[in-house]
Amino acid sequence: MENCNYGKHEHKPRIKVHHHHHDHDHEHDHGHSHDHRGQDKKVLKIALAITFVTMIIEFIAGFIGNSLALISDAIHMFTHSFALIISLVAIVIASKKAPIEKTFGYYRIEVLAAFINGITIVLSIVWILYEAVERFLNPTTIDLKISMIVAIIGLVVNIITGFILMQGDKENINLKSAFMHMLADALSSVAIIIGYIVIYYTNWYFIDILLALLVAVVIGKWAYGVLKDSTNTLLESSPVNIQELESFILNIDENILDIHDIHVWEITQDMFNITAHIKIKNSHLDNHQSLIEKINHKLEHDYNITHSTFQLEWEI
Repeated sequence: MENCNYGKHEHKPRIKVHHHHHDHDHEHDHGHSHDHRGQDKKVLKIALAITFVTMIIEFIAGFIGNSLALISDAIHMFTHSFALIISLVAIVIASKKAPIEKTFGYYRIEVLAAFINGITIVLSIVWILYEAVERFLNPTTIDLKISMIVAIIGLVVNIITGFILMQGDKENINLKSAFMHMLADALSSVAIIIGYIVIYYTNWYFIDILLALLVAVVIGKWAYGVLKDSTNTLLESSPVNIQELESFILNIDENILDIHDIHVWEITQDMFNITAHIKIKNSHLDNHQSLIEKINHKLEHDYNITHSTFQLEWEI
């Protein structure tokens, strides 16, 4: 596969750059229609209201009941509320018309929001681990009655919140990050309830510390997933396998001799871009437009790549 020298043109004839934008206007209004964004904003507002109220209740009950596990759950519910706020603000900003200099609009703001949400989860893990060590060194008793009641309420709220968020766009990384916060909340609530039952019958109060650590591990798993996906998008890593894509394009038509300088990146959910240099046979020069259209159709159908820019080359 030959290298392309952008500074030299005389040894490599080229055809002008070809662009393909499938059903996108200047603002790149892709799959996120205004109606869909409106639905996402609605579910986020409802989920935020429910989560925030529950968080306040858990904080108060956690301190009164002296339960680390319950306070840990309240702390994560705080980050969950923060995540919902960030997600909501991101959708509002992404819906706005961007100035001409921002050629891809504000869509990346949702990816940035997911990244920030991942960071908040990591910070909550640090706090929970710190408190777990503190409780281990200075053991205290727990008011099981009040803690159990609020933990059950928390679980119910998490289930309701999860159902509400499922009404939105679950494939959107921004909304997905908020949904993952909810899943971690729900799982921690289940762990807390089980732990309190064990403590009630055994008086093993160290179970509270172990549950806090378990919650931290589970939350860490969600944080890793969110941070990995959002970081890859922000660093413009390819959302598809480059070698596989290269082979795919070469096999689209026998008149394609080579493809190189491939760049594939994701602006936001379902908005993939590609630029590449494609060498074709001399005999197919007159039909190059139909070849480009064929490639675009295949890429859109098989890889969901709807924005493409190709520079054609041919042998002398």
